[in-house]
Amino acid sequence: MTKRVTFYIDGFNFYFGIKRARNIDKNWGKCYWIDVVKLCESFLGDGQTLEKVVYFTASPMNPSKNSRQGSFLNANKLINGDKFEIVRGKYMDKSIICPYCNASISKPEEKKTDVNISVRMLADCMEDKTDTVALVSADSDLIPPLEYIQRLFPQKNIKVYFPPTNYSNDIKDNLLHHRSKPVLMKNNLPRFMRSIMEDVVANGDKSFVIPEKWKKMSE
Repeated sequence: MTKRVTFYIDGFNFYFGIKRARNIDKNWGKCYWIDVVKLCESFLGDGQTLEKVVYFTASPMNPSKNSRQGSFLNANKLINGDKFEIVRGKYMDKSIICPYCNASISKPEEKKTDVNISVRMLADCMEDKTDTVALVSADSDLIPPLEYIQRLFPQKNIKVYFPPTNYSNDIKDNLLHHRSKPVLMKNNLPRFMRSIMEDVVANGDKSFVIPEKWKKMSE
């Protein structure tokens, strides 16, 4: 019987993992503008089918960053339809102390994403909407829901994919305890390269263009 696989992507962890990877290998700069569903499908094995990719993110407060993210998400939605779902948290200002001048400064902080991921993974298991939970994140805050699924839904398979440059020993140890191990996306650049979208993604009267900043990074 075909097994359903659902990918739950921590967008913040995923994006900044690629961003840091570009400092090591410039080829990663081509991977901002990526068909996320195609990428996830490339990791499927025999007897598996992609149920859905759920992408968890928040809209940046900076207008330029928000515009780039919007183009990326809308292009993916246009290509993949119901196979690609977006779940949004939000950014909130957080006061921190500057380590150089000791002044209080405001810094945007993403909220709700780890909670949204946790709730969705558990709900999909409870409602039997997937056979495999495929988490794309190295955020150790997500260990509690993984442990809950392992304990109450032992029939469900769990896979964890660490975005490029991100790693969690705590998650790794949890998986090893259950005779599994994380997949290091940094070792899978060819899969990313094969999943890059065309510069212009169009369908009917709708079209979305790769942001100019990302276009320059890919050259």
